Amino acid sequence: MTNRRKFISTALTAGAGISLMSGSSLANSFISTDDRPFKLKFAPHFGMFKYSAGEDYIDQIKFMHERGFRALEDNGMMSKSIADQERIAKEMSRLGMQMGVFVIAFDNWPPKVTLTSGNAEWKEAFLKKCREAVEVAKRTNAKWMTVVPGNFARELPMGIQMANVIDALRRATDIFEPHNLTMVLEPLSDNPDLFMRYSDQTYLLCKAVDSPSCKILFDMWHMQRNEGRLTRNMDLVWDEIGYFQIGDEPGRKEPTTGEINYKGLFKHIYDKSKNDFILGMEHGNYYAGKEGEEKLIAAYRWSDDF
Repeated sequence: MTNRRKFISTALTAGAGISLMSGSSLANSFISTDDRPFKLKFAPHFGMFKYSAGEDYIDQIKFMHERGFRALEDNGMMSKSIADQERIAKEMSRLGMQMGVFVIAFDNWPPKVTLTSGNAEWKEAFLKKCREAVEVAKRTNAKWMTVVPGNFARELPMGIQMANVIDALRRATDIFEPHNLTMVLEPLSDNPDLFMRYSDQTYLLCKAVDSPSCKILFDMWHMQRNEGRLTRNMDLVWDEIGYFQIGDEPGRKEPTTGEINYKGLFKHIYDKSKNDFILGMEHGNYYAGKEGEEKLIAAYRWSDDF
């Protein structure tokens, strides 16, 4: 696609004029036809471009690469067949793309499973999943795996819960370290029962576990909802961050559709890291259909232009 290095306007700019448009309206008034690699290693997920690329995993990977993306994340990788894992990895390797996170899934666990409880059966189930994740990581050339400790065990003192989580995570690092793999702990905002919700709390856990195989997944959507002050807080925990994820608030859609200044955050991350991080696009599409997918790419082009 050698002729794509420009923006083609798809909306009228009469009236107030383009210079007075907000970031959101500016980015989403254009269809991006600039397909150079992005400055940052943004990682879409399967299904994000299904109207443009179809349902096949390989076709979606090819489309992502053609449009400038150089990474992919897939929360559900562990549930895919070995054949699909291998063909995804083969195509990504051919294109020089990096694999981002997949989730160490606990879908078959009891509904109230949590590492905070110290329950030996649940801990062993978690470690079994970690061992399975090593094999998935080998097949897919992955390095990072998302881990969430679960809910509060409210019948236990907070210090006991923290110690139970640290113990389980230390045992997990014994599994990951020999393979140079990293579990990234993700503080979440989905409900108040979740034990791990804040970046400073997750930082404490990482320091206590004290392993290169235990880092923070700093999801900027969750952290905007839980604590705000994103630049300050990511700087406070910077040495323990292993991975970033993206989603604008409200709505958990692409940058420019909410209140978060992603252009500023992306520049900050780039300047501090020299592009060491993958940034997972763990959000939905604000606009529907193929046109919505083009607007999403345009929003990333605008936000990546700093």
